[in-house]
Amino acid sequence: MGPPPNGWAGVAVGSAEVAAELVLRIREISARPVLVPMRRPLRTSTGAIEAAPLVLVDLLTDDDVTGRAYLFGIHAFTLTPLCSLVESLGEMVAGDRLIPFEVERKLRARLTLLGPHNLTGMALSGVDMAAWDALARAGGIPLVTLLGGRPGSVPAYNSNGLGIMPAAEAAAEALELVSEGFHAVKVRLGRSSGAEDLAAARAVRAGIGGDVALMSDFNQFLSVREAVKRGQVLDGEGLAWIEEPVRADDLAGCREVSVELNTPVQIGENFSGLFQMREALAIGASDLVMPDLQRIGGVTGWLRAAALAQAFGVQMSSHLFPEYSAHLLSVTPTAHWLEYVDWAAPVLQEPFIVEDGHLAVPDRPGAGVEWNEEAVAKFRAES
Repeated sequence: MGPPPNGWAGVAVGSAEVAAELVLRIREISARPVLVPMRRPLRTSTGAIEAAPLVLVDLLTDDDVTGRAYLFGIHAFTLTPLCSLVESLGEMVAGDRLIPFEVERKLRARLTLLGPHNLTGMALSGVDMAAWDALARAGGIPLVTLLGGRPGSVPAYNSNGLGIMPAAEAAAEALELVSEGFHAVKVRLGRSSGAEDLAAARAVRAGIGGDVALMSDFNQFLSVREAVKRGQVLDGEGLAWIEEPVRADDLAGCREVSVELNTPVQIGENFSGLFQMREALAIGASDLVMPDLQRIGGVTGWLRAAALAQAFGVQMSSHLFPEYSAHLLSVTPTAHWLEYVDWAAPVLQEPFIVEDGHLAVPDRPGAGVEWNEEAVAKFRAES
């Protein structure tokens, strides 16, 4: 991996400590919008997404160490405001020392009146992720090592495609997803009737067999009453979980569904920060949680969420961002599944590898993400 830069005076890595004397400072933070075609479009009960709107974040230090991260804007119209927000936050910490906890504390204080949620919170997470990446790169070590773990692998399910489509097509696509090296896949539900959802789940299960784990996701499509009705019908289908059956902010309603079903209920990708996650866990809104890295607060937020999940004894999976989530799940006490999507792969120099149902955490500095600048230029979005 080569020697560390001059800004890193020394590093001692152990199972629980990374000791260093830092003199690095943040020079600037830049953001670039790209619109990356999806190999398998995402078709959910809420609509279809055929290209991934990503914001590529670069945090440059005064010692020329660059930390990298990316955000998923969901809709293309979010790219311009997200880029502006990231760079505005960068201006607030320009010249500050590269100490992620201090950077996060300062930015949250500055955002007190506005509130660190929605696009603002996503931008804050992007800065946080890039700061941690830069810190690991400065020491010439993987992010997981900086966090007290070590490179290994984490179990992953294939979440590409398998959207709202006819049951026969879903069964065929599920087989393709398994053939890409996975032992688990996720099917989107939320068709016009429960009978159609049941047919899709059964067709996929028949296609992949009983040894492959099958997750399901309603993407908030149902009312509480309908979620209980459809969930009970699906209870005998061997699903690993039923994800977001009702509106994400209806935690009480989700608890009602969870209590009535035998199949575990999974939520969390829409937790807007740690305190909403705490509220959900406190009332038993779900059996499982899966925070989203850009909504929970980046690496800093994830570490706090992992401690919270451990305290409540709840298994914790990731949502999107597999390149970073793999490092974080490796140090999560109640780690469960990594959600794998390849949406950023076209703009990466070295896309991450999944073999035998596991995503390997690369043994290279930071998160192991380098931009493919030729692809970035090709997919650059209008600002």
